Amino acid sequence: MNSVDLHVHSNKSDGTFTPSQLVDYALEKGLSAFALTDHDTTDGLDEAISHAAARPVEVIPGIEFSTEYEGKDIHIVGLYIHYKEPSFRDKIQSFVDSRTERNIKMCRNLQEDGIDITYEKLCEEHPDAVLTRAHYAVYLKEHGYVSSYAEAFARYVGDHCKYYVPREKITPSQAIALILQNGGVPILAHPPLYHMGKDRLDALVSMLKQAGLVGIEAVYSTYERQDERDMFRLAKKYDLLPSGGSDFHGGNKPGLDLAVGYGKLFVPEEFLDNIKKAAGL
Repeated sequence: MNSVDLHVHSNKSDGTFTPSQLVDYALEKGLSAFALTDHDTTDGLDEAISHAAARPVEVIPGIEFSTEYEGKDIHIVGLYIHYKEPSFRDKIQSFVDSRTERNIKMCRNLQEDGIDITYEKLCEEHPDAVLTRAHYAVYLKEHGYVSSYAEAFARYVGDHCKYYVPREKITPSQAIALILQNGGVPILAHPPLYHMGKDRLDALVSMLKQAGLVGIEAVYSTYERQDERDMFRLAKKYDLLPSGGSDFHGGNKPGLDLAVGYGKLFVPEEFLDNIKKAAGL
């Protein structure tokens, strides 16, 4: 049975592989398809799709939206997005502008405590990328302020650090609506990572199903067996399609590989077949 990977990042957000390199690596890993789901941007899709032309691997146009629900950061993946629609591009640009304002403020906060960092320096080191906190962690480590990415998040850019600036976010329901309006299939990404408890997560999934949620990540790199059982149970309860992916970021997530996660991940092509039907393909 062929395998797919429906959650992958490039250097257009916080991964380290270019979109073209991802295509080549997907072929090397034997994938029949992968979804490029960069954070709040579709900038890498044209390159990836063009590079995959005439090659035996499908690049699924996708995106991963960062949203907020009851104080938690909830991610919604959209697959088969009509990403060239002008209205969609305008909305994405508003997210980019919001990130820019947030990054300028975070750099200013770090500067005030003696960190030699500017927004311009970050952009120079990560050209054409949508800057995330992972880029700050790389900068802080490479410039000798921390010894690890984990330390960077613990001391400087984590949610509860004094330098952190929250970014204005849409709700999960708004992300779902945006995906549906642009022909895509909305998927709730890695629910166990939100540490919500079963009842609260069940309530979230129920609410998102009413908002138009179509799928849920039932297979994911960090899941334990019980996590998978719980996600398949939710999928069945709310008539959601199972999805899955590695959440590959290249060197920014050491040890986590495309297609196989930490070694045992397998996302069957059957998942994608059902998602395609939901997308009308």
